[in-house]
Amino acid sequence: MSSMVGVAAARVRVGKRVDRDIREWTAFGGEDAEVVIALNPPTERAVLAGIDAAIAWSREWEGVEGVVWTTRQWPSAGSQRVPAHLVLGGADAITTFAGPSYVREWRRLDARGHALRETFGTGMPLASAIRTHARTILALETHDFDRLVHVVLWLIEHPASGWRVRQLPIRGVDTKWLGRHRAVVEALHAALTGRESLGLLAAPTLVRVRFLDPKLRPGGLGDVASPIDELAALDIRPGVVFVLENLETVLAMPELEGAVAVHGAGYGVAARLRNIPWMVASSLVYWGDLDSHGFRILHEFRSAFPEATSELMDESTLLEFRDLWVPEPDPARGELPTLTDAEQRTLQRVRAEGNARLEQERIPWVYALRRLQAAVRHD
Repeated sequence: MSSMVGVAAARVRVGKRVDRDIREWTAFGGEDAEVVIALNPPTERAVLAGIDAAIAWSREWEGVEGVVWTTRQWPSAGSQRVPAHLVLGGADAITTFAGPSYVREWRRLDARGHALRETFGTGMPLASAIRTHARTILALETHDFDRLVHVVLWLIEHPASGWRVRQLPIRGVDTKWLGRHRAVVEALHAALTGRESLGLLAAPTLVRVRFLDPKLRPGGLGDVASPIDELAALDIRPGVVFVLENLETVLAMPELEGAVAVHGAGYGVAARLRNIPWMVASSLVYWGDLDSHGFRILHEFRSAFPEATSELMDESTLLEFRDLWVPEPDPARGELPTLTDAEQRTLQRVRAEGNARLEQERIPWVYALRRLQAAVRHD
């Protein structure tokens, strides 16, 4: 009797099918969806061995929509009508059988899928975006779904607006709203326009800079966080620019003649700084953590600034402060061809020591500052 499929087991199987396919139904409509489950009616021998269980199983399926019944002729048991298959056609019938929670989920998604298709039309790009973000669309509150539609419509009608999010004339939409829902907004917008950019003006990337030489300070400002294009417009000629991964190190730097300290802030440093002319024209000194990621960031930086040197990223510094090492939990892999021979040896030592990490801020300040000041005198 164990092979017979009961109603509860069938609901579980159908529920799994809904979980698997509901995004597809949302994208393309669920009218053509179908689920067929063989119910495995018992053999004559199984019926004779457990007649009560067979009768209970058969009665369990009476009145269930979608059951296909068949008649079996058995010499010992006579003619018996038994459920043979469960055939459910369309997402409505499938979710109804799966249970109330599936019905609620499907009706909400179906309504929203129809609304998106009615507003924006049909087509594979839109359907793919709906399918990918169906769970997000389902989770939206009603007012947020309405805002989503209005935002995408406005962005389509105003390509390259150059507006900030704060300026969008849609009630309830602000920077935080777009931040929470940006992925689905971008997906629908790209599907409908083919454009990756929303055409909105993003907040500028700010770079923290300290002008260590008072003569280089613009308007007397020694410590600024400024958009890159404004930094690029400064008419200054520093002798050396320190690019320091750790902000506390930037803030600790004393006045130094001809020097500027820039917060590198880890990965992406090259993209942030490569278009600042006075940096390109200066001697560049990079100091990052003594670990595999620190060297990968140095490699990235030097790919944009080939003449940059490093400081305090050598093997002697690494070994001098062995007692301050910590393990690096997720080391960077791969080759870093822009590293110098000395830097390569240090990286190899880091890896050979079990991916050690000597963080920049752990190196005693007196030791570090002496090395950095020497770099300025050398320049």
